[in-house]
Amino acid sequence: MTALMQRKALYLNGEWVAAGDVEPVINPANEAVLGEAPLATRVHVEAALAAAREAFDRGPWPRMSQPQRQAQIARFLNAIERRAGDIIPLIIQESGSLQMLAHYMQFALPLQLARYLVEISARPSVTPLPVDVVPNALGTRTLAASVLSREPVGVVVAITPYNVPFLTNVCKSVAAMLVGCTVVLKPSPYTPFEALVLGEIADEVGLPKGVLNIVTGGAEVGAALTSDKRVDLVTFTGSDKVGAAIQAQAAPTLKRVVLELGGKSALIVRHDADIEKAASAGLGGITTHCGQGCVLLTRHIVHNAIRVQYVEALKNLIGGVKVGDPTDAAATMGPLIREAARTRTEQYVGIARAEGGRLIAGGKRPSYLKRGFYYEPTFFDGVSNNSRIAQEEVFGPVGVVIGFDTDEEAIAIANDTQYGLSGAVFSADVGSAYEMALQFRSGGVTVNTGFPQLTRNAPFGGIKRSGHGREYGEFGLNEFTYVKTIDFHAT
Repeated sequence: MTALMQRKALYLNGEWVAAGDVEPVINPANEAVLGEAPLATRVHVEAALAAAREAFDRGPWPRMSQPQRQAQIARFLNAIERRAGDIIPLIIQESGSLQMLAHYMQFALPLQLARYLVEISARPSVTPLPVDVVPNALGTRTLAASVLSREPVGVVVAITPYNVPFLTNVCKSVAAMLVGCTVVLKPSPYTPFEALVLGEIADEVGLPKGVLNIVTGGAEVGAALTSDKRVDLVTFTGSDKVGAAIQAQAAPTLKRVVLELGGKSALIVRHDADIEKAASAGLGGITTHCGQGCVLLTRHIVHNAIRVQYVEALKNLIGGVKVGDPTDAAATMGPLIREAARTRTEQYVGIARAEGGRLIAGGKRPSYLKRGFYYEPTFFDGVSNNSRIAQEEVFGPVGVVIGFDTDEEAIAIANDTQYGLSGAVFSADVGSAYEMALQFRSGGVTVNTGFPQLTRNAPFGGIKRSGHGREYGEFGLNEFTYVKTIDFHAT
Protein backbone atom coordinates (compact mmCIF):
# COMPACT_ATOMS: atom_id res chain seq x y z
CA MET A 1 0.00 0.00 0.00
CA THR A 2 3.01 2.30 0.27
CA ALA A 3 3.03 2.94 -3.48
CA LEU A 4 -0.68 3.81 -3.41
CA MET A 5 -0.16 6.34 -0.62
CA GLN A 6 2.89 7.87 -2.27
CA ARG A 7 1.26 8.24 -5.69
CA LYS A 8 -0.97 11.18 -4.60
CA ALA A 9 -3.03 10.86 -7.74
CA LEU A 10 -6.64 10.35 -8.77
CA TYR A 11 -7.90 7.60 -11.06
CA LEU A 12 -9.51 9.26 -14.09
CA ASN A 13 -10.33 7.72 -17.46
CA GLY A 14 -8.06 4.75 -16.82
CA GLU A 15 -5.05 6.87 -15.86
CA TRP A 16 -3.48 8.23 -12.67
CA VAL A 17 -3.68 12.02 -12.64
CA ALA A 18 -1.58 13.95 -10.14
CA ALA A 19 -3.32 16.25 -7.67
CA GLY A 20 -1.85 19.60 -6.76
CA ASP A 21 -3.04 19.48 -3.16
CA VAL A 22 -2.96 16.69 -0.60
CA GLU A 23 -4.12 16.19 2.97
CA PRO A 24 -3.01 13.75 5.67
CA VAL A 25 -5.03 10.64 6.42
CA ILE A 26 -4.94 9.68 10.10
CA ASN A 27 -5.11 6.30 11.79
CA PRO A 28 -7.90 6.85 14.37
CA ALA A 29 -6.40 4.26 16.72
CA ASN A 30 -3.14 6.10 17.34
CA GLU A 31 -3.43 9.44 15.47
CA ALA A 32 -0.43 8.58 13.29
CA VAL A 33 -0.41 9.82 9.70
CA LEU A 34 -0.96 6.91 7.32
CA GLY A 35 -0.20 8.91 4.22
CA GLU A 36 -1.23 11.91 2.17
CA ALA A 37 -4.32 11.63 0.00
CA PRO A 38 -4.85 13.62 -3.21
CA LEU A 39 -7.49 16.33 -3.23
CA ALA A 40 -9.58 16.75 -6.36
CA THR A 41 -10.24 20.17 -7.88
CA ARG A 42 -13.02 21.23 -10.25
CA VAL A 43 -10.64 20.29 -13.07
CA HIS A 44 -10.45 16.72 -11.79
CA VAL A 45 -14.21 16.56 -11.28
CA GLU A 46 -14.72 17.77 -14.84
CA ALA A 47 -12.33 15.14 -16.16
CA ALA A 48 -14.04 12.36 -14.20
CA LEU A 49 -17.51 13.34 -15.39
CA ALA A 50 -16.39 13.75 -18.99
CA ALA A 51 -14.71 10.34 -18.90
CA ALA A 52 -17.74 8.60 -17.40
CA ARG A 53 -20.10 10.30 -19.84
CA GLU A 54 -17.95 9.43 -22.85
CA ALA A 55 -17.56 5.84 -21.70
CA PHE A 56 -21.31 5.47 -21.33
CA ASP A 57 -22.42 7.35 -24.45
CA ARG A 58 -19.80 6.06 -26.88
CA GLY A 59 -17.69 3.45 -25.13
CA PRO A 60 -17.93 -0.34 -25.28
CA TRP A 61 -19.09 -0.99 -21.72
CA PRO A 62 -22.90 -0.50 -22.02
CA ARG A 63 -22.83 -2.25 -25.41
CA MET A 64 -21.09 -5.40 -24.22
CA SER A 65 -23.07 -8.58 -23.78
CA GLN A 66 -23.96 -9.36 -20.20
CA PRO A 67 -21.62 -12.40 -20.10
CA GLN A 68 -18.76 -10.13 -21.17
CA ARG A 69 -19.47 -7.65 -18.36
CA GLN A 70 -19.87 -10.48 -15.87
CA ALA A 71 -16.49 -11.89 -16.85
CA GLN A 72 -14.78 -8.52 -16.42
CA ILE A 73 -16.36 -7.87 -13.02
CA ALA A 74 -15.57 -11.42 -11.89
CA ARG A 75 -11.90 -10.75 -12.72
CA PHE A 76 -12.16 -7.46 -10.83
CA LEU A 77 -13.47 -9.26 -7.72
CA ASN A 78 -10.87 -12.03 -8.01
CA ALA A 79 -8.15 -9.39 -8.10
CA ILE A 80 -9.60 -7.78 -4.96
CA GLU A 81 -9.54 -11.13 -3.20
CA ARG A 82 -5.88 -11.65 -4.14
CA ARG A 83 -5.08 -8.32 -2.48
CA ALA A 84 -6.62 -9.33 0.88
CA GLY A 85 -3.22 -9.22 2.57
CA ASP A 86 -2.88 -5.54 1.66
CA ILE A 87 -6.49 -4.39 1.88
CA ILE A 88 -7.52 -5.82 5.27
CA PRO A 89 -4.67 -4.09 7.18
CA LEU A 90 -5.56 -0.89 5.31
CA ILE A 91 -9.18 -1.19 6.46
CA ILE A 92 -8.03 -1.62 10.07
CA GLN A 93 -5.67 1.35 9.90
CA GLU A 94 -7.86 3.74 7.93
CA SER A 95 -11.33 3.13 9.42
CA GLY A 96 -10.34 1.87 12.88
CA SER A 97 -12.18 -1.40 12.34
CA LEU A 98 -11.57 -4.35 14.64
CA GLN A 99 -9.76 -7.28 13.02
CA MET A 100 -12.86 -9.48 13.03
CA LEU A 101 -15.01 -6.77 11.45
CA ALA A 102 -12.31 -5.94 8.92
CA HIS A 103 -11.98 -9.55 7.82
CA TYR A 104 -15.68 -10.39 7.73
CA MET A 105 -17.92 -7.37 7.33
CA GLN A 106 -15.55 -4.98 5.63
CA PHE A 107 -13.86 -7.43 3.22
CA ALA A 108 -15.39 -10.92 2.93
CA LEU A 109 -19.00 -9.73 3.02
CA PRO A 110 -18.78 -7.23 0.15
CA LEU A 111 -17.08 -9.86 -1.99
CA GLN A 112 -19.89 -12.31 -1.24
CA LEU A 113 -22.57 -9.72 -1.98
CA ALA A 114 -20.84 -8.59 -5.16
CA ARG A 115 -20.30 -12.12 -6.47
CA TYR A 116 -24.00 -12.78 -6.06
CA LEU A 117 -24.71 -9.62 -8.05
CA VAL A 118 -22.51 -11.01 -10.83
CA GLU A 119 -24.49 -14.24 -10.75
CA ILE A 120 -27.98 -12.74 -10.87
CA SER A 121 -27.07 -10.10 -13.44
CA ALA A 122 -27.36 -12.90 -16.01
CA ARG A 123 -31.14 -12.43 -15.90
CA PRO A 124 -32.70 -11.54 -19.27
CA SER A 125 -32.62 -7.82 -20.01
CA VAL A 126 -35.78 -8.16 -22.14
CA THR A 127 -38.82 -9.94 -20.71
CA PRO A 128 -42.28 -10.38 -22.27
CA LEU A 129 -45.50 -9.07 -20.75
CA PRO A 130 -48.80 -10.96 -20.99
CA VAL A 131 -50.61 -10.61 -24.31
CA ASP A 132 -53.72 -8.46 -24.10
CA VAL A 133 -56.71 -7.66 -26.31
CA VAL A 134 -57.70 -3.97 -26.45
CA PRO A 135 -60.38 -2.00 -28.37
CA ASN A 136 -59.31 0.19 -31.28
CA ALA A 137 -60.69 3.10 -33.31
CA LEU A 138 -61.96 0.77 -36.07
CA GLY A 139 -64.47 -0.81 -33.76
CA THR A 140 -62.59 -4.08 -33.69
CA ARG A 141 -60.05 -5.31 -31.21
CA THR A 142 -56.26 -5.25 -31.36
CA LEU A 143 -53.98 -8.00 -30.20
CA ALA A 144 -51.38 -6.20 -28.08
CA ALA A 145 -48.09 -7.61 -26.89
CA SER A 146 -45.30 -5.83 -25.05
CA VAL A 147 -41.83 -6.48 -23.75
CA LEU A 148 -39.89 -4.77 -20.98
CA SER A 149 -36.32 -3.79 -21.72
CA ARG A 150 -34.28 -3.15 -18.57
CA GLU A 151 -31.47 -0.71 -19.41
CA PRO A 152 -28.61 1.04 -17.55
CA VAL A 153 -29.54 4.41 -16.11
CA GLY A 154 -26.27 6.02 -17.26
CA VAL A 155 -23.55 7.84 -15.32
CA VAL A 156 -23.61 7.05 -11.60
CA VAL A 157 -21.97 9.05 -8.82
CA ALA A 158 -21.32 6.89 -5.74
CA ILE A 159 -20.54 8.74 -2.51
CA THR A 160 -19.47 6.49 0.34
CA PRO A 161 -19.03 6.83 4.13
CA TYR A 162 -16.14 6.31 6.53
CA ASN A 163 -17.67 3.58 8.68
CA VAL A 164 -17.93 0.76 6.10
CA PRO A 165 -15.99 2.29 3.21
CA PHE A 166 -14.68 -0.79 1.45
CA LEU A 167 -18.05 -2.56 1.54
CA THR A 168 -19.90 0.42 0.08
CA ASN A 169 -17.16 1.22 -2.44
CA VAL A 170 -17.26 -2.29 -3.84
CA CYS A 171 -20.99 -2.97 -3.72
CA LYS A 172 -22.14 0.36 -5.15
CA SER A 173 -19.57 0.33 -7.95
CA VAL A 174 -20.06 -3.31 -8.89
CA ALA A 175 -23.87 -3.11 -8.96
CA ALA A 176 -23.77 -0.05 -11.21
CA MET A 177 -21.06 -1.39 -13.53
CA LEU A 178 -22.67 -4.81 -13.91
CA VAL A 179 -25.80 -3.41 -15.55
CA GLY A 180 -23.78 -1.22 -17.91
CA CYS A 181 -23.46 2.07 -16.03
CA THR A 182 -20.24 4.02 -15.64
CA VAL A 183 -19.17 5.27 -12.22
CA VAL A 184 -17.54 8.20 -10.48
CA LEU A 185 -16.68 7.06 -6.95
CA LYS A 186 -16.10 9.64 -4.22
CA PRO A 187 -15.10 8.25 -0.82
CA SER A 188 -15.13 9.97 2.55
CA PRO A 189 -12.09 12.24 3.07
CA TYR A 190 -11.32 10.11 6.15
CA THR A 191 -10.99 6.85 4.16
CA PRO A 192 -9.76 7.66 0.63
CA PHE A 193 -7.25 4.86 0.16
CA GLU A 194 -9.90 2.12 0.41
CA ALA A 195 -11.38 3.63 -2.75
CA LEU A 196 -8.17 4.48 -4.60
CA VAL A 197 -6.97 0.87 -4.32
CA LEU A 198 -9.87 -0.05 -6.63
CA GLY A 199 -8.22 2.08 -9.30
CA GLU A 200 -5.14 -0.13 -9.12
CA ILE A 201 -7.35 -3.17 -9.47
CA ALA A 202 -9.28 -1.68 -12.40
CA ASP A 203 -5.92 -1.15 -14.10
CA GLU A 204 -4.82 -4.68 -13.35
CA VAL A 205 -7.89 -6.33 -14.89
CA GLY A 206 -8.21 -3.91 -17.80
CA LEU A 207 -11.55 -2.26 -17.19
CA PRO A 208 -12.28 0.02 -20.18
CA LYS A 209 -11.34 3.66 -19.75
CA GLY A 210 -13.91 5.80 -17.97
CA VAL A 211 -15.96 2.93 -16.56
CA LEU A 212 -14.62 3.52 -13.03
CA ASN A 213 -13.27 6.92 -12.00
CA ILE A 214 -12.20 7.84 -8.46
CA VAL A 215 -12.05 11.37 -7.05
CA THR A 216 -11.38 12.41 -3.47
CA GLY A 217 -12.17 15.53 -1.48
CA GLY A 218 -14.79 17.13 0.71
CA ALA A 219 -18.28 18.55 0.42
CA GLU A 220 -17.42 20.91 -2.42
CA VAL A 221 -16.33 18.00 -4.62
CA GLY A 222 -19.48 16.12 -3.73
CA ALA A 223 -21.69 19.10 -4.57
CA ALA A 224 -19.99 19.54 -7.95
CA LEU A 225 -20.77 15.90 -8.75
CA THR A 226 -24.33 15.72 -7.48
CA SER A 227 -25.47 18.93 -9.18
CA ASP A 228 -24.00 18.20 -12.62
CA LYS A 229 -26.51 17.50 -15.39
CA ARG A 230 -24.28 14.80 -16.91
CA VAL A 231 -24.96 12.57 -13.90
CA ASP A 232 -28.02 10.33 -14.16
CA LEU A 233 -28.09 8.89 -10.64
CA VAL A 234 -26.46 9.54 -7.27
CA THR A 235 -26.14 6.78 -4.69
CA PHE A 236 -25.12 7.98 -1.23
CA THR A 237 -24.59 6.37 2.16
CA GLY A 238 -24.17 8.70 5.12
CA SER A 239 -26.02 11.04 7.46
CA ASP A 240 -29.57 12.22 6.90
CA LYS A 241 -28.46 15.86 6.90
CA VAL A 242 -25.97 15.30 4.08
CA GLY A 243 -28.50 13.10 2.30
CA ALA A 244 -31.04 15.94 2.36
CA ALA A 245 -28.40 18.31 0.96
CA ILE A 246 -27.57 15.87 -1.84
CA GLN A 247 -31.22 15.45 -2.74
CA ALA A 248 -31.55 19.25 -2.93
CA GLN A 249 -28.41 19.50 -5.08
CA ALA A 250 -29.77 16.85 -7.44
CA ALA A 251 -33.28 18.31 -7.68
CA PRO A 252 -32.69 21.01 -10.35
CA THR A 253 -31.50 18.37 -12.84
CA LEU A 254 -34.18 15.85 -11.75
CA LYS A 255 -31.66 13.04 -11.46
CA ARG A 256 -32.48 9.92 -9.50
CA VAL A 257 -31.11 9.62 -5.95
CA VAL A 258 -30.66 6.49 -3.84
CA LEU A 259 -30.07 7.33 -0.18
CA GLU A 260 -29.07 4.98 2.66
CA LEU A 261 -28.98 7.25 5.68
CA GLY A 262 -28.95 7.28 9.46
CA GLY A 263 -30.94 5.45 12.06
CA LYS A 264 -32.12 5.37 15.65
CA SER A 265 -33.24 1.78 15.62
CA ALA A 266 -35.30 0.14 18.34
CA LEU A 267 -34.64 -3.14 20.13
CA ILE A 268 -37.90 -4.32 21.73
CA VAL A 269 -37.41 -6.78 24.60
CA ARG A 270 -40.73 -8.38 25.60
CA HIS A 271 -41.48 -9.72 29.08
CA ASP A 272 -40.79 -13.31 27.99
CA ALA A 273 -37.49 -12.64 26.21
CA ASP A 274 -34.21 -14.40 26.95
CA ILE A 275 -32.61 -11.52 28.84
CA GLU A 276 -29.01 -12.59 28.28
CA LYS A 277 -29.49 -12.95 24.51
CA ALA A 278 -31.36 -9.66 24.31
CA ALA A 279 -28.69 -7.88 26.35
CA SER A 280 -26.00 -9.33 24.09
CA ALA A 281 -27.82 -7.84 21.09
CA GLY A 282 -28.11 -4.58 23.00
CA LEU A 283 -24.37 -4.62 23.65
CA GLY A 284 -23.74 -5.01 19.92
CA GLY A 285 -25.96 -2.02 19.27
CA ILE A 286 -23.67 0.10 21.43
CA THR A 287 -20.20 -1.29 20.78
CA THR A 288 -20.11 -2.57 17.18
CA HIS A 289 -17.57 -0.43 15.32
CA CYS A 290 -17.67 1.96 18.31
CA GLY A 291 -21.33 2.71 17.61
CA GLN A 292 -20.59 3.95 14.10
CA GLY A 293 -23.31 2.05 12.26
CA CYS A 294 -26.59 3.26 10.82
CA VAL A 295 -28.40 -0.03 11.58
CA LEU A 296 -27.25 -0.32 15.19
CA LEU A 297 -29.87 -0.83 17.88
CA THR A 298 -29.42 2.21 20.12
CA ARG A 299 -32.92 2.48 21.66
CA HIS A 300 -33.55 -0.50 23.94
CA ILE A 301 -37.29 -0.63 24.62
CA VAL A 302 -37.60 -3.08 27.51
CA HIS A 303 -40.70 -4.39 29.29
CA ASN A 304 -40.83 -2.92 32.77
CA ALA A 305 -41.30 -6.38 34.32
CA ILE A 306 -37.72 -7.32 33.32
CA ARG A 307 -36.13 -3.91 32.89
CA VAL A 308 -34.03 -4.05 36.07
CA GLN A 309 -32.64 -7.44 35.09
CA TYR A 310 -31.94 -6.27 31.55
CA VAL A 311 -30.10 -3.17 32.74
CA GLU A 312 -27.98 -5.26 35.10
CA ALA A 313 -27.21 -7.81 32.38
CA LEU A 314 -26.19 -5.09 29.92
CA LYS A 315 -24.06 -3.38 32.56
CA ASN A 316 -22.22 -6.64 33.25
CA LEU A 317 -21.59 -7.24 29.56
CA ILE A 318 -20.25 -3.73 29.06
CA GLY A 319 -17.91 -4.31 31.98
CA GLY A 320 -16.23 -7.02 29.93
CA VAL A 321 -15.62 -4.84 26.85
CA LYS A 322 -11.97 -4.12 26.16
CA VAL A 323 -11.53 -0.78 24.40
CA GLY A 324 -8.26 -0.69 22.51
CA ASP A 325 -6.22 -0.55 19.33
CA PRO A 326 -7.76 -2.75 16.62
CA THR A 327 -4.36 -4.31 15.97
CA ASP A 328 -4.71 -5.89 19.42
CA ALA A 329 -6.63 -9.13 18.85
CA ALA A 330 -8.00 -8.91 22.41
CA ALA A 331 -9.71 -5.55 21.78
CA THR A 332 -13.50 -5.79 21.48
CA MET A 333 -14.18 -2.12 20.67
CA GLY A 334 -11.98 0.26 18.74
CA PRO A 335 -11.91 4.05 18.25
CA LEU A 336 -14.21 6.63 16.78
CA ILE A 337 -13.06 7.95 13.43
CA ARG A 338 -11.88 11.44 14.51
CA GLU A 339 -11.78 13.82 17.46
CA ALA A 340 -14.89 15.58 16.14
CA ALA A 341 -16.84 12.33 16.46
CA ARG A 342 -15.64 11.81 20.02
CA THR A 343 -16.49 15.38 20.98
CA ARG A 344 -19.97 14.92 19.50
CA THR A 345 -20.41 11.76 21.58
CA GLU A 346 -19.35 13.61 24.74
CA GLN A 347 -21.81 16.38 23.99
CA TYR A 348 -24.67 13.91 23.69
CA VAL A 349 -23.68 12.26 26.96
CA GLY A 350 -23.91 15.71 28.55
CA ILE A 351 -27.31 16.25 26.93
CA ALA A 352 -28.57 12.91 28.25
CA ARG A 353 -27.49 13.79 31.77
CA ALA A 354 -29.15 17.19 31.54
CA GLU A 355 -32.35 15.53 30.34
CA GLY A 356 -32.47 13.33 33.43
CA GLY A 357 -31.09 10.10 32.05
CA ARG A 358 -29.45 7.82 34.61
CA LEU A 359 -25.92 6.90 33.56
CA ILE A 360 -25.38 3.18 34.08
CA ALA A 361 -22.02 2.62 32.40
CA GLY A 362 -19.31 4.55 30.59
CA GLY A 363 -19.65 8.27 30.00
CA LYS A 364 -15.97 9.14 29.65
CA ARG A 365 -12.74 8.61 27.75
CA PRO A 366 -10.71 5.56 28.84
CA SER A 367 -7.85 6.92 30.94
CA TYR A 368 -5.37 4.22 29.90
CA LEU A 369 -5.45 5.17 26.18
CA LYS A 370 -3.48 8.36 25.64
CA ARG A 371 -3.59 8.40 21.83
CA GLY A 372 -6.51 7.65 19.53
CA PHE A 373 -10.15 8.70 19.54
CA TYR A 374 -11.53 6.29 22.12
CA TYR A 375 -14.66 6.53 24.27
CA GLU A 376 -16.11 4.07 26.73
CA PRO A 377 -19.30 2.16 25.81
CA THR A 378 -22.07 4.11 27.47
CA PHE A 379 -25.75 3.66 28.23
CA PHE A 380 -28.51 5.38 30.15
CA ASP A 381 -31.64 4.12 31.87
CA GLY A 382 -34.76 6.08 32.72
CA VAL A 383 -34.81 7.87 29.38
CA SER A 384 -37.90 9.41 27.77
CA ASN A 385 -38.41 8.65 24.11
CA ASN A 386 -39.03 12.37 23.59
CA SER A 387 -35.52 13.26 24.73
CA ARG A 388 -32.79 14.26 22.31
CA ILE A 389 -30.62 11.30 23.30
CA ALA A 390 -33.48 9.01 22.21
CA GLN A 391 -34.35 10.88 19.02
CA GLU A 392 -31.06 12.07 17.50
CA GLU A 393 -28.37 9.87 16.00
CA VAL A 394 -25.15 10.02 18.02
CA PHE A 395 -23.05 7.74 15.81
CA GLY A 396 -20.98 6.82 18.82
CA PRO A 397 -21.06 4.07 21.50
CA VAL A 398 -24.16 5.31 23.35
CA GLY A 399 -27.46 3.52 23.98
CA VAL A 400 -30.57 4.21 26.02
CA VAL A 401 -33.10 2.03 27.86
CA ILE A 402 -36.79 2.98 27.72
CA GLY A 403 -39.48 1.06 29.63
CA PHE A 404 -42.88 -0.12 28.38
CA ASP A 405 -45.87 -2.09 29.68
CA THR A 406 -47.79 -3.32 26.60
CA ASP A 407 -46.88 -4.47 23.10
CA GLU A 408 -48.89 -1.60 21.64
CA GLU A 409 -46.91 0.89 23.70
CA ALA A 410 -43.62 -0.70 22.60
CA ILE A 411 -44.52 -0.42 18.91
CA ALA A 412 -45.67 3.18 19.38
CA ILE A 413 -42.32 4.07 20.99
CA ALA A 414 -40.35 2.20 18.33
CA ASN A 415 -42.13 4.06 15.51
CA ASP A 416 -42.00 7.45 17.23
CA THR A 417 -38.82 8.52 15.46
CA GLN A 418 -37.84 10.41 12.34
CA TYR A 419 -35.79 7.41 11.20
CA GLY A 420 -36.83 4.04 9.81
CA LEU A 421 -33.89 1.81 8.98
CA SER A 422 -33.80 -1.20 11.27
CA GLY A 423 -35.27 -2.78 14.39
CA ALA A 424 -35.45 -5.97 16.43
CA VAL A 425 -37.84 -7.91 18.68
CA PHE A 426 -36.82 -10.46 21.31
CA SER A 427 -39.49 -12.82 22.63
CA ALA A 428 -40.05 -16.48 23.47
CA ASP A 429 -43.33 -16.12 21.56
CA VAL A 430 -41.97 -16.03 18.02
CA GLY A 431 -45.41 -15.57 16.50
CA SER A 432 -46.08 -12.46 18.56
CA ALA A 433 -42.59 -11.16 17.75
CA TYR A 434 -43.28 -11.63 14.04
CA GLU A 435 -46.60 -9.78 14.31
CA MET A 436 -44.81 -6.93 16.06
CA ALA A 437 -42.12 -6.91 13.38
CA LEU A 438 -44.81 -6.37 10.76
CA GLN A 439 -45.87 -3.21 12.59
CA PHE A 440 -42.42 -1.60 12.54
CA ARG A 441 -42.11 1.43 10.26
CA SER A 442 -38.63 0.53 9.05
CA GLY A 443 -36.81 -1.03 6.14
CA GLY A 444 -35.84 -4.13 8.10
CA VAL A 445 -36.50 -5.96 11.38
CA THR A 446 -34.85 -8.96 13.00
CA VAL A 447 -36.50 -11.46 15.35
CA ASN A 448 -34.46 -12.84 18.26
CA THR A 449 -31.19 -11.64 16.76
CA GLY A 450 -29.57 -8.27 16.93
CA PHE A 451 -27.52 -7.23 13.93
CA PRO A 452 -29.34 -7.56 10.59
CA GLN A 453 -27.70 -10.08 8.31
CA LEU A 454 -26.82 -8.63 4.91
CA THR A 455 -27.79 -11.75 2.99
CA ARG A 456 -27.11 -11.91 -0.72
CA ASN A 457 -30.69 -11.56 -1.94
CA ALA A 458 -32.25 -9.42 0.81
CA PRO A 459 -32.84 -5.75 -0.04
CA PHE A 460 -31.40 -3.24 2.41
CA GLY A 461 -32.50 0.34 3.01
CA GLY A 462 -34.82 2.57 5.00
CA ILE A 463 -37.81 4.86 5.03
CA LYS A 464 -38.43 8.34 6.44
CA ARG A 465 -35.13 10.09 7.20
CA SER A 466 -33.29 6.81 6.81
CA GLY A 467 -33.54 7.27 3.07
CA HIS A 468 -35.10 5.61 0.05
CA GLY A 469 -34.09 3.01 -2.49
CA ARG A 470 -32.57 -0.40 -1.80
CA GLU A 471 -29.17 -2.02 -2.05
CA TYR A 472 -27.96 -5.59 -2.65
CA GLY A 473 -29.53 -8.44 -4.57
CA GLU A 474 -31.96 -7.92 -7.42
CA PHE A 475 -33.48 -4.83 -5.80
CA GLY A 476 -30.02 -3.29 -5.67
CA LEU A 477 -29.34 -4.01 -9.34
CA ASN A 478 -32.69 -2.55 -10.33
CA GLU A 479 -31.84 0.82 -8.77
CA PHE A 480 -29.24 1.35 -11.51
CA THR A 481 -31.63 0.60 -14.37
CA TYR A 482 -34.75 1.98 -15.94
CA VAL A 483 -37.49 0.06 -17.73
CA LYS A 484 -38.49 0.71 -21.33
CA THR A 485 -41.74 -0.74 -22.70
CA ILE A 486 -41.82 -1.81 -26.37
CA ASP A 487 -45.29 -2.58 -27.78
CA PHE A 488 -46.30 -4.78 -30.70
CA HIS A 489 -49.86 -4.45 -32.02
CA ALA A 490 -51.71 -6.61 -34.53
CA THR A 491 -55.17 -5.65 -35.79
